[in-house]
Amino acid sequence: MILARLMLKRLIRHFAKAQAGVAAVEFALIVPFMLVVYLGTTEAGALITMDRKVQSVAGAVGDPVARENGTISSATLQDYFRASSGIMTPYTTTDIKQIVTSVQVKADGTTNVARSREYLNGVMSAGTKTSYTLPSDMTNIVKGSYVIVSEASYSYKPLYGFVFDKAVDLYRQSFYVPRFGEPIVLN
Repeated sequence: MILARLMLKRLIRHFAKAQAGVAAVEFALIVPFMLVVYLGTTEAGALITMDRKVQSVAGAVGDPVARENGTISSATLQDYFRASSGIMTPYTTTDIKQIVTSVQVKADGTTNVARSREYLNGVMSAGTKTSYTLPSDMTNIVKGSYVIVSEASYSYKPLYGFVFDKAVDLYRQSFYVPRFGEPIVLN
């Protein structure tokens, strides 16, 4: 019995001093956490990139429209939509929705949608907006004039779906005052 106790004590001391598998156990414990952090960072980076691209698309359409001198043809506007869709490369451009709206701001601060055009999946159509509420600062700046509102929206689907498993709806808008001071007529 004494011999068994001594052997048990020796075995416990030997086990306590053993270092052979410690690194493997520590690695096995930390890998899942590191993998989630890595994939989460990748997903967050891609989401931020997409948000910046959506912002750029909104600006890329509104600015050239506001630079037009009075009238813009449907063909030219469709070219602007197509060109700005290219900003989304290498991601798919079929899901990006773009809207350009010409908003009249009356002297009393009320707004009226003059014209609106929507572009989705390569097809341009008349916009469905009948009213538009501008931020108060923008309303004060353009009273008695017009403002071009350019909007872009995109439903971002995560790359892997491990950290973010649902689509994230991204939306951006940009405001432009017509350069020549007259309303831009969207044909």
